[in-house]
Amino acid sequence: MNELNIKNYAHIGDAVWELYVREKTVFMTENLKKLHDLTVSFVNASFQTELLQFLSEYLTDEEKELVKRAGNIKTSAARRIDRNLHRIATEFEVLLGYNYLHNKTRLDEILKLVEPKIVN
Repeated sequence: MNELNIKNYAHIGDAVWELYVREKTVFMTENLKKLHDLTVSFVNASFQTELLQFLSEYLTDEEKELVKRAGNIKTSAARRIDRNLHRIATEFEVLLGYNYLHNKTRLDEILKLVEPKIVN
C-alpha cells in the first residue's frame, strides 16, 4: 500500500475514532440527546489528547515517529480551539488512521487499551 499524506491519515483516523466511539455509546442509552452528548464527550480534542498521552508508553518506535511527524503538520483549527490541543488530537487521529490502513491488528490493540476510558 502506498504511503499517504499525513493529513489523509488524520482524516481516516477521525472517522475510525468516531465510528468506534459510536459503536460503544449506542449501547449506553436509547435517549438520542444523551447518546449525542456521550459521543461528543469522547470525540473531541481534549479527550483525544488525554488518550494519546495515556498511550505514549505503549507506542512502538515507528508509531512515536509517526506521531512526531503528525505534530509538525499545519492544521486549520477553529479559533475557539486551542491549537496545541488540536495538534495533539490530530496526532492521535494519524495514529489510528495509519494503523487502520496498514496494521488492523495493532489498531485493535490500541483500541483495547483505550476502551476502559470509554466504557467505565
